[in-house]
Amino acid sequence: MVISSFKEKFIIYQVLPRLFGNTNENCIPNSSLSVNGSGKFNDFDIKTLRSLKELGCTHIWFTGVIEHSTKTEYLQYGILKDNPSLVKGEAGSPYAVKDYFDVDPDLALDVNSRILEFSDLINRTHKVGLKVIMDFVPNHVAREYLSDKKPPGVEDFGANDKIDYSFHPMNNYYYILNEHFKSPVANSSNTSEYTEFPSKVTGNDCFLSHPDINDWYETVKLNYGVDYNSGRTYFSPVPDTWKKMRAIINYWLDLGVDGFRCDMAEMVPVEFWKWAIRDVKMSNRDILFIAEVYNPDKYSDYLNIAGFDYLYDKVGLYDTLRKISRGEEPAFRITQSWQSLGDKQCRMLNFLENHDEQRIASDYFLQDPYLAIPALTVSLMFNTNPFMIYFGQELGERGMDAEGFSGLDGRTSIFDYWSVSTIREWKKKREVSVLRNLYMKLLNSALNERAIRTGQSFDLGYVNGKSGFFDPDYHFAFFRYFDKELILVVVNFSSEDCLLKINIPKYSFDFFKVSDQFADNGMDLITGQRVPELLSLTFPYSVSIRANNIRIIKFLLQ
Repeated sequence: MVISSFKEKFIIYQVLPRLFGNTNENCIPNSSLSVNGSGKFNDFDIKTLRSLKELGCTHIWFTGVIEHSTKTEYLQYGILKDNPSLVKGEAGSPYAVKDYFDVDPDLALDVNSRILEFSDLINRTHKVGLKVIMDFVPNHVAREYLSDKKPPGVEDFGANDKIDYSFHPMNNYYYILNEHFKSPVANSSNTSEYTEFPSKVTGNDCFLSHPDINDWYETVKLNYGVDYNSGRTYFSPVPDTWKKMRAIINYWLDLGVDGFRCDMAEMVPVEFWKWAIRDVKMSNRDILFIAEVYNPDKYSDYLNIAGFDYLYDKVGLYDTLRKISRGEEPAFRITQSWQSLGDKQCRMLNFLENHDEQRIASDYFLQDPYLAIPALTVSLMFNTNPFMIYFGQELGERGMDAEGFSGLDGRTSIFDYWSVSTIREWKKKREVSVLRNLYMKLLNSALNERAIRTGQSFDLGYVNGKSGFFDPDYHFAFFRYFDKELILVVVNFSSEDCLLKINIPKYSFDFFKVSDQFADNGMDLITGQRVPELLSLTFPYSVSIRANNIRIIKFLLQ
C-alpha cells in the first residue's frame, strides 16, 4: 500500500516559557510567582535558540504567551486583578485569555516593556533561522476578559452585546437569561464574590449557569453566529466575533509571528475558518495554521473547506503508537491507522508528547524514555508530515511532580509556577545526553535526508506476515524514497533482540519507478557504519535489531 507526499517535513518544538527558564530548584506546590518564580522571554537567548535548531527543530511554538487570567496581581501596571474563583492554579490557564492583544506579564523582565520583549524574542528566533508559532484561542475567553492593549477602533468582546437575548447573531457571547453565574469553587474561603448576570455560557459548550468543576468554568464561549437552540446559522452579514478575531490575527502577524496553533478549532464553525484563513493567505500564503481537531469525521472539512494546513493526529497515530508501545495493541495497527486517513495522512501533525498528554517517561506511560524510540521513529519518519516534540521530551522529562492545581498525573503543569528539572539541569551544564543525542540524530535525519523530508512512503507490512523471522505484532518496516535514495526503516517494539528477514516486493520498486532489482552500499544512519547485507527482490533482507530499538538503513540505487 502507498501514501502520497504533500509538503516537506518540518519539526516543531513546543515550549512553555513560564517553565522553560525557571531555575528555582526548590519550588513549593500551590505557590505564588514570588515564591516559585517564572521563566522569561529573555531566557531564550541566541545560544539557547541555536541549540534548539541544532537539535533539529525548524519552528518553536511558544505556548502560553497571550495574557491570561492569573492569581498574580499587576494592578500597578494597569492590569485588573482576576477573581480567584475564576483561575485554575496560581499561574492560571494559558487558555483563559483575558487580553488577546497583550502578553503574559509573568514572562517579562520589565512588565511595562512586555510586548517589546516578545517582539525581540521573535526577532532573535528568526535570526537563528527558526519560525515562530503561537496560540490562537478562538473558541472562548476568560470570564473577566478586558483588553487594556487593544488597538484603536477595536472594542472588547461583549461591549455591545444585547444581553436580553440568549442568542443574537451580532452578540459575542451566549447568555442564560435570568440566571446568575456561580463558579464551582465560589464557596472557597479565599475567594471574593464574583457577579455575572445574566450568566454567560461556559467555554466547553456548557449551557448551565452553575458549571461543574470539570467544566471550563473560568472561560466563556464565543458566538460565531450559530444558534445552538435552533441549529440555525447566521453568517451573513459577517458576525461581529469574526471581525474581532480577524483583527487579533492581524495584530500578531504584524509582530512577525509565522503561524498559529488553533486551540479547539473544531468548536468554531468551518465557515469562519474558511473566511479568515483565505483572507490571511491571500496576502501571505506561507502563514501556518494548525488545528486542534479530534473528530476524524471533521478532518476533511477543516482541511479542504476551512483551509488548515495541518491537523492534530491524536486519536489516530498517537493513540495507536501509545497502545503499541505499552503492549496493548499489535504493531500492524500502524498500517490500519494511516490507511484510515488516506491522503490526509500527510497533512497531520504527529507527536508523542504535548501539554495535554502524559510524559513518555512518566509512570503512566512507559517510565523509560528509550522504550519510545520505535514509536518516535514511526511518528517522525513514516511520512512527510510535520512532527512535534514537547520541551524536555528529548531529555527524558518524567512529569512526575505534583505542582499544585495540576496534581501528580504524569503531565507537566500549565497552571502552576514551577521549574522543570531536566530543562534546568540541561541549561546549567549544556551537556549532550545520550537520549538528546539520539533525538538530534533522528530529527536531523528526518530534515536532511531527502527521502524522509520530501519523498514517498511504502508500507512493507502487508507482505510480511507472521513467520519465524518477522512478527507483525511487534515488528514494523517501511521504505522512504527520493531520487535514487532508498531508506529502509525497521522498528522493533518487542523486548527481545531479533534477526529479522523482511520480504521486499517488486511492487515497491515499481511504485518508486526504480528498475534496479537490488541495492547494496547500505549505511546505518544512526551509527554511520556500512551495512554489508544486499537488499534484493529475490530473497528477504536480513537485519539484526536490538530490543525496543530501530534500524534506519540508507541505500543509493544506480
